[in-house]
Amino acid sequence: MVARDFQVDLNKALVFQVGHLGEAYHEWVHQPIVCTESPRFFEIEFLEFLTRTVWWAVPTIWLPVVCYSISKTVQMGHSFPEIVLMVLFGILVWTLLEYTIHRFLFHIETKSYWGNTIHYVLHGCHHKHPMDSLRLVLPPTATAILCLLVWYMFRLLSPPSVAPALFGGTLLGYVAYDVTHYYLHHGKPSKRLTQDLKKYHLNHHFRIQSKGFGVTSSLWDNVFGTVPSTKAAEKMSNQ
Repeated sequence: MVARDFQVDLNKALVFQVGHLGEAYHEWVHQPIVCTESPRFFEIEFLEFLTRTVWWAVPTIWLPVVCYSISKTVQMGHSFPEIVLMVLFGILVWTLLEYTIHRFLFHIETKSYWGNTIHYVLHGCHHKHPMDSLRLVLPPTATAILCLLVWYMFRLLSPPSVAPALFGGTLLGYVAYDVTHYYLHHGKPSKRLTQDLKKYHLNHHFRIQSKGFGVTSSLWDNVFGTVPSTKAAEKMSNQ
């Protein structure tokens, strides 16, 4: 049992330290360190490598899979309007997954050693170091696991000729999400829409972490009543 005054040493690998914070973990992890340096997670180099992903890997790896999946439905004889509707429905499914995962998994309350440790790897690190450019998008291995789950869900719930387009649309929604997420942290939007999205997301990071779970849109926040107040985190809004 570690004392409540346990201090995390930011100069050492973090992952196996944070669990010792116990009940103090969530207070610690929601006090962000705003710098572009990428903290070290693991002493083992291979594990450290697996946690870091450049943003452009997301469209490079997954857009070909999107195109291939949709092409399978095209080959099965569906009309263009039908395929468009399938893809749009898949994107809608992603927005719900995005909201659900963010709210109920990434923001789960933990206090045990392993609960804190797993939460930090999944999402806590992003709140502690929100400008870490190498941990803003999902690593390909994590995305592949999520893809398998989504694919088998569609295989189970939809006709064989429809499942590929639904999957492709959902994966396209994911790609848009991760690229948008990176841009909201590191881009300098000039258009009203992207400016508002950035303020909305930074509000979640720096003001009200318990609301504003949508990243690409506030659709499901509106549906489920988790829209925060409109004031954004002023200290970050101009970055």
